[in-house]
Formats: sequence, structure tokens, C-alpha cells
Amino acid sequence: MTPAPSIVVIGGGPRGTGVIERIAANAVELYGDRPLDLHVVDPHPAGGGRIWRPDQSPLLWMNSMAEDVTMFADETVELAGPVVAGPALDAWAEDVRAGRITPDADPAVLAEIHGLAGADFPTRRLQSAYLRWTYERALAALPPGITVHEHRTTALAVTGPRGGRQRVRLQDRPEPLLADLVVLTVGHLDAEQDPEQQGLADFARRHALVHLPPDFTADSDLDALRPGEPVIVRGFGLAFVDLMVLLTEGRGGRHENGEYLPSGREPVLYVGSRRGVPYHAKIGYPWTGERPPLPQHLGPTWTEELLSGTGPLDFRRDIWPAVAKELGHAHYHRLFTAHPERTALAHEVFAEKYAAADPGSPELAGLIAEAVPDPADRLDLDALDRPLDGVRHDSPEAFQEALRAHVTADLARRHDPEHSEDLAVFLGLLSAYAQLIRLGDIGSWWHGFFSYLASGPPGPRLHQLLALSRAGVVRFLGADLTVETDEEQGLFRARSATVPGARTEARALVEARLPDPSLRHTASPLLRALRDGGAAITDDGLLAVDPADGRVLDDEGRPHPRRLALGPFTTARTGGAFTRPRTGGPAFRQNDAAARAALTFLRDLSCRGLLAS
Repeated sequence: MTPAPSIVVIGGGPRGTGVIERIAANAVELYGDRPLDLHVVDPHPAGGGRIWRPDQSPLLWMNSMAEDVTMFADETVELAGPVVAGPALDAWAEDVRAGRITPDADPAVLAEIHGLAGADFPTRRLQSAYLRWTYERALAALPPGITVHEHRTTALAVTGPRGGRQRVRLQDRPEPLLADLVVLTVGHLDAEQDPEQQGLADFARRHALVHLPPDFTADSDLDALRPGEPVIVRGFGLAFVDLMVLLTEGRGGRHENGEYLPSGREPVLYVGSRRGVPYHAKIGYPWTGERPPLPQHLGPTWTEELLSGTGPLDFRRDIWPAVAKELGHAHYHRLFTAHPERTALAHEVFAEKYAAADPGSPELAGLIAEAVPDPADRLDLDALDRPLDGVRHDSPEAFQEALRAHVTADLARRHDPEHSEDLAVFLGLLSAYAQLIRLGDIGSWWHGFFSYLASGPPGPRLHQLLALSRAGVVRFLGADLTVETDEEQGLFRARSATVPGARTEARALVEARLPDPSLRHTASPLLRALRDGGAAITDDGLLAVDPADGRVLDDEGRPHPRRLALGPFTTARTGGAFTRPRTGGPAFRQNDAAARAALTFLRDLSCRGLLAS
């Protein structure tokens, strides 16, 4: 008897769930009522996967408001397949409260759902319930011929010839899963320590110190950090925010009326980074009025022209000037349409001259200076990216005051609609990200810049940071942070260019950032096997995939007919597997393209009777 075609989705988190939702949406058109075995492999519950698993501290929040989170495409997404409407997180919570949806969640999460408003920042365990419901809804929408098999385990390797069935080796079973097609949606994975981290770990072992390498904060062994002792923290993004919360409120401290009341169990966190400042706060007001037309300077035509050129692309030379002009277009469109009293030219005149000027040219700079009298109203991306460049303070105490003032000003601006040009730049960033994905691997700087401006912490978290700073539980080190080891004294030592001559010594060092997604240092046996089996790896260590549908490329640039990959470890990585509604989420477009490619391939195999035993 000819076996049913089979597809194995490795990774049951948001990206894998999104692919399955798109398989369900496209199956009737592309696959009909044929039989199909769909295998989902993940050691964690499908829907949320590891990062969004339900058993997390209720202190850990999302960095998006409930109304800004959806797992469903809408008409703003470029899809070949059908749009299947679904609720954003806040609408889903309302359906739960009205009894239209009954999620499988424990009483504490149900209580959170019943108290959730659209402008609230939900807990991650609440998001886990939403993702699980999305997964279950996708399964229910699959045609009757598709049978789902869940495997709560880890995939170790994918082997097999290009022209035949693939074999997916699992951790806890002797026989592999046979697959006509495999989709890798494994998300963020652990990494082996690179030479620098290995050297720090060896030093820590020799001197009985604490070294926590890059990791998911919820999985780090924070018990090793002792109360009252100094801890050098390298990294000032979202991983630091999680660390800060778990080591303060998570140890019994309380925030009351803008003050932090310590429990006495907190360590003292000395934090610095390359920029030396935290990520910008999430914008705290809604959009009103006319939206900037996007994309304007980074549309598909621009992308195709770049891709049709010869030679490798250089981000700073070939891409960044157009990105900067696109973000400027969004910024000034909003300034002229919403705050015209702060401009000195007619909008039509400015827009025409802005479009004609070359990116980064003196003509463009002169136009902006003429049209926008106050320099504070002009978009300065370099100053935004490196606010402490050239800034020096005579003492650590002076810098504490200065950085608190910086964070306070950022909070005020990000919650003031009089500066709604910042929200326009955010929309420009989302649009630019969607276009730049089409270019493949463009290096890591852009992704970090995007996260710093567009994916920062909730405002309340930065208010808590200020309170912790005033209480002396958090101390700021500054920019261009370096960490040295002192063999004689057996200590870590941190220095920053922001406070020359100052140094901080500690017996603990925490790397507050996610592991590098590079396959060169991945701890995943699955990705190591792909890397060593001939898959193409970029200079940054990312898995090379066809940007059209996610097919894995080999070292000769050929797409593998039976292997697809989506996620942060690939050259088609996006800002996240879910996004805010009506922003053309590129992950949804990728999921749809991959699902349609998979269904078409499996249908053609079935029709031609080419299924291998």
C-alpha cells in the first residue's frame, strides 16, 4: 500500500504554529482531500514552544500591548493564499470573557485574561495560552484527510537524498520519522560558547566565580547570584529587563508609588553595553490621522534592482542610505501633516524636493535644515543609535544622574503624541524590515538597530529601572563596555569609555543577551548536522535559504526540494513570528509562501505516484 505523504514540522512554537495555520488555510485549494500525515516535533507544548511555554514566572511580560499582538494575517499582508481572519490578543481575551472561547489555561492565567485591557502588557504565560489556542484552531481547520501526530521530543538530525524521503532522527526513538518534506521552525536555540565566552567560563571555574553566558533569562541559574554582591551585567536590552525583574521583584522586592522597597536578597547590578543605554521604551499612544505612504524609497522595485546587481551587497554602502531616507520620509511626513506649526515649507514643496534629493547628500541636509527650523525636530539616526558617543562624565555618580535623566526624557517623549513622528518612524522601521528580508543576509547591525528603536521594553519597566537606580540596586556603567579578567585577584573587571578611569570589580558576570543564532556555534545537534551536511552558511553563520519560500540552499546555491527553514537562524529572519495588526507582517508572508510550496510539492508527488517507501 502506498504510504500517505508526510510533512514534518520541527519546532512547535509561534513560527511552526504560523506555518500550520497557513497549511490549513491553503490546503483545500492546493491539496484537496488527499491524505497527509503532519508531524509536529517539539519537546515543549506546541503553540508556544520553549520561549512561550506556560510554566513561566508571572513577572515576565511581553514587550507589546495586547492590542498590538496577532497571529493572524489581514489584508495588509502580501499573501498568495487566502486571508483567514482571527483575533488579536486583546480581542481573543474579550472572546474568552464573553464565553465564546474556552482556552485550556490554569485559573491564574484565566484571571489575567479577565482583567486584560488592550493597552496592557500581558504576561508571557497569558500569551502562551493565546498561542496554544491558535495552534488548536489551526489543527481544527485542517481538512479531514490530514492526520496530525505530535512528538514531544527533540529532533537530532535530518538526513536523506535530495530526491527521496527524508529521515528525521528523534532523541527518544530508534526509528526515524520518514518525511517527504521537512520544515524547520526551531526558533531561538542554545549556543555553544564562543572562544571569548569559553575563556571567561574557564577563568570563572579557576577562581570559583559566577559566569552566566548568553541564555534565555528564564532558564539561567540566577540562584548563583548572591544577595548584596556586585554583578557585572553586559547587555542593556530585553534580556537585561527580564534579569532585573527576576532578581528584584522575583526575590521579594516591591515597587510602591515610584519607589523600590528592597527585600535584602537582591544583588547589585552594574549594567553597561555597547550603547550604554536601555532600549527605547515602547510608544504609549495610538496612531491617529493620515499614515505615511510606505514603502516609499524601499519598495519592491528598489529591492529587485539591488538583487539584480553583481557582487555582494555592502549594508552601509548599498542599503543604509535608502533605509535612512525611508525613515526620514516617514518622520517628516508625520511632522508636516500632524505638526505643521513646526515646519517652514509647504508640505508639497518639501515632499517633492525630498524625493528628488540623493540619500545622505548635502542637498537633502540643506532642505531639511530649511524646512524644519528646530534641530530637535529633525531625524538624527546616528544620535539615536549612539546617544553616548563622545559623552564623558567625571564620576560614576554624575553618570547615574545623567542616565536617569536620559531615561526620564525618553519615557516622556515616547508617551507624548506631540512627538508622534516617532511612531511614524516605528511604522517606517516595520516597512523597511519587510523589504530588507527579501535581500537575505545583510548582517546583524540592522537587526540590533531595529530592536533598539522598535522593540524596547514597556514604559513601566523603565520606570522600575529608574526606581531601582535610585535605590542603588542598579548602577549604570556606560557605553563601549569592556570586561577584563584579573588572574592575580581572581575578579572580573569592567570599564567604560563614558566614565574614564572608573572601574568595577565583581565576582559575577552575566551576559544579558540571547545566544547568537549562528550555526557556527549552535548547540543544536539538528542545526549542526545541517551545517556539516553541506547546507550553505553565511559569513554571519546563518543558514542560507531561498527568500521566496524558505527552501534550504546548499553550498552551491541550489534549493533543497524537500527542506525548508524559517526563523532567526536563517537569512530570512524577521523581527518576530507575530506582529501588530495591519502592519503587513513579513513572517506571515513567509509562512504562507512556505506552506504553499510544501503543499504544492506534496500534491505533485502524490499525483505522479512518486512517494518513496
